[in-house]
Amino acid sequence: MKFRFFKIFYSCSLFLISFLVISYSNITIGNSDIPEKPVTLGIQAIRIENQDFLVLSFKNFPEWHTYWKNPGDAGLSIKNSFSFNQKEFALEELEWPVPKKFVQPGNLWGYGYEGEYSLFYKLTKEKLSQIANNEILLDSKWLSCKHICIPGQQKVKFKFNQLSGEIVILSSGLMPGVDHSILFERFSKLPKFVKDLEIGFNLSKGISPKSLLLSYESKSQSKINLNKDFNFVYIFPISPLDIRHEGIINSNGKILGTTEILWDGEYSSPPESLPANGIFKKPLTLKFLALDLRTNKYIVAEKTFKSFSLTPIAPIKPAQQPKLAPIETQSSSPSPNSSLTLYIVMAFLGGLILNVMPCVLPVITIKLFGLIKYKEQPHRLILKHNFFYTLGVLSTFLLLASIVLFLKSIGTQVGWGFQLQSPYFVSFMILGLFLFSLNLFGMFEFATIGGNKLGNFKPTEGFVGDYLSGVLATVLSTPCSAPFLGTALTFAFTSSSIQIYIIFLMIGLGLSFPFILTSVYPRLVFFLPKPGPWMIKVKKILGVTLLLTLFWLVDVYNALVSGSPHFIKLLFCLVFIFGGFLFQKRKDKWISYVSFGLAMVLLTYINVTPVAFNSKNDDNLVIAKNTKGLDWEVWSESRMEDYKNSGDLVFIDFTAKWCFTCKVNEKLVLETNAFKSLAKDYNLKLLIADWTKRDPVIERFLRKNGLVGVPAYFIQKKDGTLINLGETISIGSIEKNLK
Repeated sequence: MKFRFFKIFYSCSLFLISFLVISYSNITIGNSDIPEKPVTLGIQAIRIENQDFLVLSFKNFPEWHTYWKNPGDAGLSIKNSFSFNQKEFALEELEWPVPKKFVQPGNLWGYGYEGEYSLFYKLTKEKLSQIANNEILLDSKWLSCKHICIPGQQKVKFKFNQLSGEIVILSSGLMPGVDHSILFERFSKLPKFVKDLEIGFNLSKGISPKSLLLSYESKSQSKINLNKDFNFVYIFPISPLDIRHEGIINSNGKILGTTEILWDGEYSSPPESLPANGIFKKPLTLKFLALDLRTNKYIVAEKTFKSFSLTPIAPIKPAQQPKLAPIETQSSSPSPNSSLTLYIVMAFLGGLILNVMPCVLPVITIKLFGLIKYKEQPHRLILKHNFFYTLGVLSTFLLLASIVLFLKSIGTQVGWGFQLQSPYFVSFMILGLFLFSLNLFGMFEFATIGGNKLGNFKPTEGFVGDYLSGVLATVLSTPCSAPFLGTALTFAFTSSSIQIYIIFLMIGLGLSFPFILTSVYPRLVFFLPKPGPWMIKVKKILGVTLLLTLFWLVDVYNALVSGSPHFIKLLFCLVFIFGGFLFQKRKDKWISYVSFGLAMVLLTYINVTPVAFNSKNDDNLVIAKNTKGLDWEVWSESRMEDYKNSGDLVFIDFTAKWCFTCKVNEKLVLETNAFKSLAKDYNLKLLIADWTKRDPVIERFLRKNGLVGVPAYFIQKKDGTLINLGETISIGSIEKNLK
């Protein structure tokens, strides 16, 4: 009955994947890592309350976002300009929709939009008479970001028919018009300007040099309805101010908030210092987008400050904020340290569970009998026996980690910097986990070197025997898997050298932990589980957990090779492997050989054919970077050639002021003392290329090296060899490639 079920499943899988192949041209597999069009633009006209409006609608690719007028710590606001007869003209712009807050690693904040939204422009009678029936050019520019940032631009030619009130589009590549009912709804939600604002604002000196602090408080107690994804108060951009982060607290039903503001007047032309007496030369007018607690809607207001208080006030730190009920919770991405801690725990638990796996339990049982034999001996002697056993386990895991590092060093390096973004590596992990899961479901058993003789090997007496027992337990545990272990190993195989060693050591500690405990409490051996039928059920549960991890990796692979037949080839490979084991012990065993043969052919073909990956200069920057202790130079290909001729090591940073990931990498890597020491030790020459503004030379170089956006990091070796470090860097990855 069991075989019949598997046979039906095997046949259905072959049929399903064959159907996918036949209809492949009409199938879109997964989501592209970098979509061909991160942003789609539409344009139309609409009449609302006897007023004509020109509407620009944007549709962002899922999980990609664009930016509000104040983009935050990094980003570029959407820019729309109109012209006809090669002369620009202005349209009265309504307020933009309320932006969402994006908090990125490194505590960088941005404000912008996901999904679909619309911007409205008023078409007055005077403007209509000026442009009616003329060919108008819209030049729309934006920045779309996810894990990288890509500038976008679209130029649209259109005419406005004054009689019909319709837009005649003269360009292609636009999205269809949005339903008018949706536009009416979006229009109704636009923030309106009010004079009577239920918030009191004060401006004072900040505790940081050349900084101000805007503090605000709701004037009356109100029902608080704040969303964690949004600010209470947004400040519109204004020169020479650099708006920082908002901090808010709840005090007796009132909201108290602060926003730190850095004074950048020294960089203005002419330079303007922050007034020492607290009185501005010209009154400073700040424009706000704030939540009106009376209506629970965002409104726009202004406040003019002629001076500021000279008494410094400390800002409310965002980390100090309590939850303001009812706030919608949002799961944040764990920091690298918290992620490593989580995987360390997983590795330990996975190693601990290995003790009850069938492949290693016989050796564990032999060791336990030895402990029972020694239980009448002094506690110090038992401690020594377990120490040498643990030493055998840990030393073997260290050896395994070294082998993994060697294999990684001779493998294919991926351009993005993450091993999981290599389809070859992901396919290897998929096949490995698939084999482990089939093993746990009982379709086959792994054979160790030496077969039964190794399994029946009896370690010698004494401390050498204890050490060899640890080595043997580790060797026998390598074909096994367990809950948490697969996830921890996947992390280890895609991490830095030190993290690989940490994960493997924690697995070893988990495997030897029962004997560490019995060193302190020898009589605990009587409470350890014994082999039994219950282990079969446990194995199947473990198989399910591995399959869940497998499904995740399949989804990753699908995204990496979207639009390529490699995905279907990999699915066929898995099905043929399944069929090979399914028919291995049947009378029609020839099917097993054929199935394994087809799997090997597909696997070879996948690894030898190229994979179609998903695709779809500024001196001021150098001056600013050099103030932080490093000697950066403006990038150029001729400068790279000069350093190649002089035999120098070069580190190249392609960055932009609007790039979030660039800012994260600067904070976590490039501005650290560790990187400064690395640059000094290797006498690195540092080049920086600024793509804040479009630069065809930079764009051509990036595309020549297989990249479509920033950040991008390269090392040029002494012989001129160029190494792509990918988009995410670490001190370890840089040093590894320098060596």
